[in-house]
Amino acid sequence: MYKKKILLMPSSHRVLKELGDNIKLARLRRKLSTEQVAERANISRSTLWQVEKGAPSVAMGIYGQVLFVIGLDKDLLKVAADDKLGRKLQDAELVVKERAPKRNSK
Repeated sequence: MYKKKILLMPSSHRVLKELGDNIKLARLRRKLSTEQVAERANISRSTLWQVEKGAPSVAMGIYGQVLFVIGLDKDLLKVAADDKLGRKLQDAELVVKERAPKRNSK
């Protein structure tokens, strides 16, 4: 089966790599082995290895499963929680509608 290559911008690649590094550090801090995490997340050790390397080919759900196993799944809720730029863009496009003057009904 042909596997489509995923192209990422260098900054996105760095972010995924850092995410993988952080997941690995969190696993090591909890003194969990790769076998334990992989088994609890219902994935193979090679998939866990790819997660810890920040591979873009791994499904987002797998990252979520691994984060759940190490107790950090709620961290996903922090993504875009404080979106300052998005809020500024949203506020800039807010249009205050002016009401038309009321007609005198006679």
